[in-house]
Amino acid sequence: MIRILVLVLLASAAVQAQTGNDVYLFSYFKGNGEDGLHLAYSEDGFRWQALRHDSSFLTPTAGKDKLMRDPCIVQSADGTFHMVWTVSWNEKGIGYAHSKDLIHWSEQQYIPVMEHEKEARNCWAPEIFYDAASKQFMIYWATTITGRFTETQSTKENAYNHRMYYVTTKDFKTFSKTALLYDQGFNVIDATIQYTDKKYVMFLKDETPEPAQKNVRIATSKSLTRDYSKPGKAITGNYWAEGPTSIKINGQWIVYFDKYRDHQMGAVTSTDLTTWTDISDKVNFPEGVRHGTVFKVSKAVFDKLQ
Repeated sequence: MIRILVLVLLASAAVQAQTGNDVYLFSYFKGNGEDGLHLAYSEDGFRWQALRHDSSFLTPTAGKDKLMRDPCIVQSADGTFHMVWTVSWNEKGIGYAHSKDLIHWSEQQYIPVMEHEKEARNCWAPEIFYDAASKQFMIYWATTITGRFTETQSTKENAYNHRMYYVTTKDFKTFSKTALLYDQGFNVIDATIQYTDKKYVMFLKDETPEPAQKNVRIATSKSLTRDYSKPGKAITGNYWAEGPTSIKINGQWIVYFDKYRDHQMGAVTSTDLTTWTDISDKVNFPEGVRHGTVFKVSKAVFDKLQ
């Protein structure tokens, strides 16, 4: 009995050493996003378990359709969690709320980021990047504007032809003018940005419908809001992938994504952001997980979630 107890304590200590007292969380939606925010956790980045028996942490109220798709959560320097999400398939704004503990949330806010564009059709998969140096947030998302970027217009897939746009804010009350973030001559959605090695790394989905791409690629820039490169070769395999989200664990980058035609999650890993290995068979997520975001929280925050 003593020997078993020692082994258990050693195993627990090993997990704490590996995670540095942090726990990895994954925010996601299920179905059409009608029931709101779901959270899963992992201690190693591979095995993910749903919290609260996979029930919703927050019911959506923002926007006309009141959906909560593609929830993206980041934590600012003061410990506040900020979340944005897709409120509808065809509205011109996004949802926003904040929380100190991921349990009690502020009043939900509809941010009309594309209302000024008469021909804007949507605002999909918004994300937040927090710049600690300037204490400023950049919110970015994909929109199709009818009649714009006609050189890549297709009649397939409801004639969607997305580009990435952004605003900046310090308080989520006043916002910069909406501007174009990424256009390299192709249909692009689902961008997510990391800062590493003095550059910004954008993981994005090439949404080109013909010939179909539907893969995840990487672009880089020295500036957060401009001058991103043309994308490199696809880092995902012979399947359709969307909704990339990334994190670095023990010196290895892991990019998770939704294999949406296969109804399962996938992942690739790399140590240098150049050579990638598919580890989809090594990750395990709760059934029905859709597009989301991976992030770290302290053990104290995690304990309250349970």
